[in-house]
Amino acid sequence: MTEQAKQMIDMNEADNKIKSEEVQIAPLDLPGTLAIPDGASALVIFAHGSGSSRHSPRNQMVARALNEHGIATLLFDLLTAEEEADRTNVFDVPVLSDRLVEAVQGVGERDDTQTLKIGLFGASTGAAAALVAAARLGGRIGAVVSRGGRPDLARDVMSEVSTPTLLIVGGADYIVLELNQQALERLSGPKALEIIPEATHLFPEPGALESVIGHAVNWFQTYLKA
Repeated sequence: MTEQAKQMIDMNEADNKIKSEEVQIAPLDLPGTLAIPDGASALVIFAHGSGSSRHSPRNQMVARALNEHGIATLLFDLLTAEEEADRTNVFDVPVLSDRLVEAVQGVGERDDTQTLKIGLFGASTGAAAALVAAARLGGRIGAVVSRGGRPDLARDVMSEVSTPTLLIVGGADYIVLELNQQALERLSGPKALEIIPEATHLFPEPGALESVIGHAVNWFQTYLKA
């Protein structure tokens, strides 16, 4: 992380008080972490990628930045421990999207989150689940951001996604970049493709993840305004 980014975090942490709580997502009691800054008017729910979990350091970094900009976040495990043992489940987009829909319904029943506008942030296969959930929930979802996503796994519903959607891809992630360029043409709502120069799939290059965060924060702030 750059020194400028660290200074920005320090300033925002001084300004924002963030309430963090361990939660369980019904009906399977999937574990999650809900963080709500004072005065939040929006909530972003994360859908992690294949082989990852709510503990993904990349998603946690994105979530922290959103919190520091006054946006609440929910990171949760989309699969049970038993389901994760079967590798095929991490590519089961219908199941993953079901879990996202259940999470949206769950936050809609809480006193402290039921009035918040909802965004979805998906990575890899989680991005496909986010797009399917957005197609199913329509206007309930205010914005979607995909990081290194696999939108091809949601191709059957792509034209039904009218939710403002941002696709972020590494410039050196060639196959995924091509898949996202194809997906961009099929999305029916406000849309954009941001290419991070020379970045690979997990954005490990210096400054790459910070660029992802900047684009994601801007997109959610734009489309999840109070």
